[in-house]
Amino acid sequence: MMGKTQEIMCGIVGYVGKRQAKGILVEGLKRLEYRGYDSAGLAILQNGALKLEKQTGRVANLEGELDKRAFNGNIGISHTRWATHGKVSQSNAHPHVSSDGKIALVHNGVIENFTSIKKFLLSKGYSFESETDTEVLCNLVAYHYAKQPEVDGQSRFAESVRRTLFHVEGTYGIAVLSTDCPDEMVCARKGSPLIIGVGVGENIVASDATAFASRTQNVVYLNDGEVAHVTSDDFNILTISNESVDPIVSQLDWSGEEADLGDFAYFMEKEIFEQPSALENAMRGRFSEDDSTTKFGGLNVSPQEFRQMDRLLFCACGTAWHACLVAEYLIEKYARIPVEVEYASEFRYRNAPLDKNTVVFVISQSGETLDTLAALREAQRKGYRALAINNVVGSTIARESDGGIYQHAGPEIGVASTKAFTSQLLISAMLALYLGRLNDMSYGDGRRFVEALKAVPELVALNLKVNSQVEAIAKAYAQYDDFLFLGRQEMFPIALEGALKLKEISYIHAEGYPAAEMKHGPIALISELCPSVFIIAKGEVFQKTIANMQEIKARHGKIICIAPEGAEFPDGLIDDLILYPDCHEAVAPLLACIPLQLLSYYIARERGCDVDKPRNLAKSVTVE
Repeated sequence: MMGKTQEIMCGIVGYVGKRQAKGILVEGLKRLEYRGYDSAGLAILQNGALKLEKQTGRVANLEGELDKRAFNGNIGISHTRWATHGKVSQSNAHPHVSSDGKIALVHNGVIENFTSIKKFLLSKGYSFESETDTEVLCNLVAYHYAKQPEVDGQSRFAESVRRTLFHVEGTYGIAVLSTDCPDEMVCARKGSPLIIGVGVGENIVASDATAFASRTQNVVYLNDGEVAHVTSDDFNILTISNESVDPIVSQLDWSGEEADLGDFAYFMEKEIFEQPSALENAMRGRFSEDDSTTKFGGLNVSPQEFRQMDRLLFCACGTAWHACLVAEYLIEKYARIPVEVEYASEFRYRNAPLDKNTVVFVISQSGETLDTLAALREAQRKGYRALAINNVVGSTIARESDGGIYQHAGPEIGVASTKAFTSQLLISAMLALYLGRLNDMSYGDGRRFVEALKAVPELVALNLKVNSQVEAIAKAYAQYDDFLFLGRQEMFPIALEGALKLKEISYIHAEGYPAAEMKHGPIALISELCPSVFIIAKGEVFQKTIANMQEIKARHGKIICIAPEGAEFPDGLIDDLILYPDCHEAVAPLLACIPLQLLSYYIARERGCDVDKPRNLAKSVTVE
């Protein structure tokens, strides 16, 4: 990776209309702050001049400064930044303004060849105040604008941006203003999401519909390589190669109110308690009339084609990768189809041999995760059917996959995924049932499976009632700096997820392992200062896991155990026991992860951490 700065998933909001832009931009930034909170800024065109304000830290810092100055204008762009390289500073914050003062630009992505472009621009007299690749891109737009002639029927400004992008290598989502064009905004994307919210007498550009969902439900999703010229009353889209695009206006499948915090302290808490309804939505309309199997309208694969499959490959990153691991256990167990699971970031660079009768599934909550998108494209490039499980209608992965399953979990704002993860687990179980019934699962077993799935929302609601108990346990363990999470079979991925959640939001060192692997190294960590969290299901390895627990207890380790109701343990073995409802083994991983979500949440709160904005993390990763 060339260059010094890199944006993971920043928030971009642009407005052009009849109303004052400042309040709309700040409101949008607040809704997108989970995507980046190192710095924030905005630029507004006021009487033909750019008015700029940038601050390090949270959007509230920016808002405080804006309240001290008059920002009057009907068009503007704004940005909340998350940097992985390069210091957090006011000069590195967006928007950036070209050295001739004519162009302002916000950017999400990485310009890989910015070093050579910068050298060229320096030779042409342009100057730079930041370390960023974004300022280079801004000055390059200014350079092309200065040399671009006026053409009848064509926006000189939009044409300058289009010509600029011919010379850019890397990824970008950009929104651009020009002092010479006080009623025009230009935006473009490649590898980084950008959406137009279509209003009446106004249009809003954003990296996520959350920014404007309370204002309009009409959206246009830009595709890679598209450039949009946006005014208050209209917009038109061209490709970088200057081909006209007929835009498709879609409707959001959720309301702006769903992205509000309500009476909860944090979005993570809200989304934990939204899980019963999110899971209900994931199942709605997806059972056969005789309740013996599931059905999916968007897979675009016939039962006959599925029966020809020899293998499934699942790809994902982070929490979604843990969902893939659970899918592996469930599909192999109930459908008897071999499953492989790959990190999307590894798959795209491997040359792994795949059987010709392989179907690839990718899982991504946002539908914009760059590594997962690249894995999907690589699979398609090699001629494989690539299907997706994702939560965002209209996302890039949703549009480019050959078929898929929407989660319908609603917007997830918290950086640490909760309801999206359990939704992925539920859909994995539903997929296992569907494939199992295509193979050798009996009608009766299918009926029992469906009955178990339909019971999940009610069981999760019941399971959430342990929150007071878990909060008390969290207070007792919040001072520890190391944890082990241990489980076996389909509970092993849940152990990984529990460790990840604790790391993400409380900054506690935590490791997840198969319980039987503890003896092969991790047992060296056991002490009174390193609690172990066991996630247990009924079944053939239940007694084996108890033996693992006894090995820890013999070494004075503290044990928190998450187990199904009715499970029996030797006296004195467990320090703290959290029970989840007894259930079908296919949905046990889903129910077992609920107490883990609560445990990580309450420990983070007890330690004084900002749960929704954990350090060094952003919600989605749209660069390498």
